[in-house]
Amino acid sequence: MAKIMDVHEAVRSRHSVRQYLDRPIPEDIRTELIAETERVNREGALNIQIFFDEPRAFDSILAKYGRFSGVSDYIALVGQKAEDLDEKIGYFGERLVLLAQMLGLNTCWVAETYGKKRCRAKIGQNEKLVSVIALGYGATPGIPHKSKPMKILCNVENDMPEWFVKGMEAAILAPTAMNLQRFFMERMENIVIAKSTGIRYAQINLGIVKYHFEIGAGKENFSWG
Repeated sequence: MAKIMDVHEAVRSRHSVRQYLDRPIPEDIRTELIAETERVNREGALNIQIFFDEPRAFDSILAKYGRFSGVSDYIALVGQKAEDLDEKIGYFGERLVLLAQMLGLNTCWVAETYGKKRCRAKIGQNEKLVSVIALGYGATPGIPHKSKPMKILCNVENDMPEWFVKGMEAAILAPTAMNLQRFFMERMENIVIAKSTGIRYAQINLGIVKYHFEIGAGKENFSWG
């Protein structure tokens, strides 16, 4: 399946979508998403699972409360319980989100407003279902979230290198819980430290933000501290 945009355009154009059309995802797109999910699981030592034509997880009071409709495809974010699990889920989950966007699909991170007991994910011993990602063809492309100015989210300097500015521009577009953008980036030459300034879903948010920052900055230009 040919991608309709590159990852940089996906970062700019991806917005959360809660209402979906009754339109099945084609087999070639399913195949590509499954293959990437398998790669993500190998690289991150995770057990992420993707489900198609399975509406039960979003056929619940919680999903209606979250204003979800028409969701019949989703990604279940599962992994071994560990201190870094939530951050890994955010990082690798967003990788799948942006691929979906590149393939012409829409998505939404969902932490609570779905039927967790109806989710078909197989959860192994000492594993945890962290959250899910709604997936499909949106009734709309979604709308941009309001972003905080860069100077609030990093230690701004007059001579910031271009790679850091581009990294921050991508990080600012990252989805975070309730769009609160509770993170802060510090740069010491080519070392970048990413910190959470919130509590709820803090490490998931941090993983998402770090993946966006890498896309904008280029992994070859810096190291995480």
